[in-house]
Amino acid sequence: MSASLPPATGTPADLDALRRAAACCTNCDLYREATQTVFGEGPHSAWLMLVGEQPGDREDREGKPFVGPAGRVLDAALERAGIERAEVYLTNVVKHFRFERVGKRRIHREPRVTHIKACRPWLDGELAAVRPAVLATLGAIAAKALLGPTFKVTAQRGTVLGWAGFRLVPTVHPSSILRVPPETRDEALAALVRDLGVVAALRP
Repeated sequence: MSASLPPATGTPADLDALRRAAACCTNCDLYREATQTVFGEGPHSAWLMLVGEQPGDREDREGKPFVGPAGRVLDAALERAGIERAEVYLTNVVKHFRFERVGKRRIHREPRVTHIKACRPWLDGELAAVRPAVLATLGAIAAKALLGPTFKVTAQRGTVLGWAGFRLVPTVHPSSILRVPPETRDEALAALVRDLGVVAALRP
């Protein structure tokens, strides 16, 4: 049975209701192999919502967003940009980990459009409950989920855009920094910090 989205009234109880409902979500096939739903995390009063792609292996096991290697990169970038993680609501456009097994390892696979659409009510519910002043998308999949399939992060990263009444700043996913050659990693991290600096300047 598919989970249904509870109505939002902009109160802390909304997030609790959403989280409970999402824990039972069977709206797409990802729930069959994933350990659990990884719902968003952060204060109800957060001024900033960071939206990534999907949970990774570590997040799937712990049930919390951005607690793996990419999360550590994000923490470092947020600190350098003057943003405390405790003031941010962190979530993903897809709430279950999509992967393929290679031996004992679980290798990340990009979510399909059907997975993103199935999870969209949860993200919309989080937006309605938290009502952040600013959004930042992390990576191409998150940006395209909100801004359309032709959107290019590389062309517009670090710019302030308007979307659905929100100020939105697209940037890269912190996991991308882990994939660049070691000699260019500092430069890539600095670029992410600059983008987050644009976000920080929008703080109410």
